[in-house]
Amino acid sequence: METGLILLNIAIMLVLIAVLFYMKRKNISFSKRVFTSLALGILFGFVLQYAYEPESVALSTSIDWFNIVGSGYVKFLQMIVMPLVFISILSAFTKLKLSKNIGKISVLIIGILVGTTAVAAIVGIATTLVFDLEAVQIDQGDAETARATELEERYGTIEGKTLPNQILDLVPSNPFLDFTGARPTSTISVVIFAAFLGIAYLGVRRKNPEQAYQIASIVDSLYTIIMRVVTLILRLTPYGVLAIMTKTVALSDIDAIAKLGKFVGASYVALAIMFGIHLLLLTFSGLSPIKYIQKSFPVLAFAFTSRTSAGALPITIKTQKQLGVPDGIANFAGSFGLSIGQNGCAGIYPAMLAVMIAPTVGQDPLDPSFLATLVLVVAISSFGVAGVGGGATFAALLVLSAMNLPVGLAGLLISVEPLIDMGRTAVNVSGSMTSGILTSKVTNELDKEEYNSATNSLEVEA
Repeated sequence: METGLILLNIAIMLVLIAVLFYMKRKNISFSKRVFTSLALGILFGFVLQYAYEPESVALSTSIDWFNIVGSGYVKFLQMIVMPLVFISILSAFTKLKLSKNIGKISVLIIGILVGTTAVAAIVGIATTLVFDLEAVQIDQGDAETARATELEERYGTIEGKTLPNQILDLVPSNPFLDFTGARPTSTISVVIFAAFLGIAYLGVRRKNPEQAYQIASIVDSLYTIIMRVVTLILRLTPYGVLAIMTKTVALSDIDAIAKLGKFVGASYVALAIMFGIHLLLLTFSGLSPIKYIQKSFPVLAFAFTSRTSAGALPITIKTQKQLGVPDGIANFAGSFGLSIGQNGCAGIYPAMLAVMIAPTVGQDPLDPSFLATLVLVVAISSFGVAGVGGGATFAALLVLSAMNLPVGLAGLLISVEPLIDMGRTAVNVSGSMTSGILTSKVTNELDKEEYNSATNSLEVEA
């Protein structure tokens, strides 16, 4: 019986994949296929949610098979992240796109990322206070208790990390290790390593133009290959989104979401406000927020479903280019945004948790000195937050420990964590792209015609 149900579920998934493939053969636009896959995934996920119990063997086995498509797609994206970051930054130097403004560009991008994270912390604090959220309102079951124990053990690995320690973590002592993504700060370390090589290239070009030309040719060839791989992977997006969304909806704990609806609702209100702030920043800089929404929606939808900023990096960079951001700035903003100043995971979430937990230790969450310290700690702690699942937890541990609050209580929302994390990841990616656009505007390198064009950010057929 179980085997028959598993085969039925797999057959339905294959039919849906075939529908998406048929749409491709009919030359239906890439974005429409992505949105169709999103809708089909939600629908199929609800069907599975209704048809099976959460502990059903047929459901879990079916999801395992779906993961070949969904998780496999995300792994392909993660596979290309480090090569893409490295070769894109190095290529920006060989193509003379960063040689003059590298310092200014880096400072602007990091400043915008950290500044918006501080604003995100304020938004998270205000939302928590308005909704009157407190940790004592949440019942601690077995899942929450187990999560608390896990977080306390993880806290032991980062306890005592000072700001100088966090800054040192950004420096690549072993770039080959960082190419494996072994550390939360690996992406930034690869950026720094590539920038050093780029600066060295500029020196070689001054002293030996002939050798520099050969180096530039090799880098350009590698860049072309890597971008071709990115294009091949992005063509799989509709199928990946279908499988990921099906899994997410099918395995969502509806009872927990209903029970913690107030916390989920407050989180999404805060995330929506922060996204609105991104749009306001673009508006104040003289850019159309409507165009931004139109072109960024596909990548934000992918970030929402996949819950990985790192996996979304290739699409994030491509979207920025379609918004008129030059290659170098797009790659710097996308790369820095993976580990610095994530507005959702490192800004809103830790701030909300801190305000919720503060009363449990007798701390008045309305105390101005507490709130000011919290915003500062959130901004500083936003350095080195990994752009993959679990980054928000890492940020929360850093903030709660710095504020002398019990880290174990960060596990209170474990049952609705995936649902909240979807919105957080989308806001992270939006913040990263916003920093790239604003930096390009300030440095007068933004192509406004491209920004206002009708080109869609996910047309990857070529």
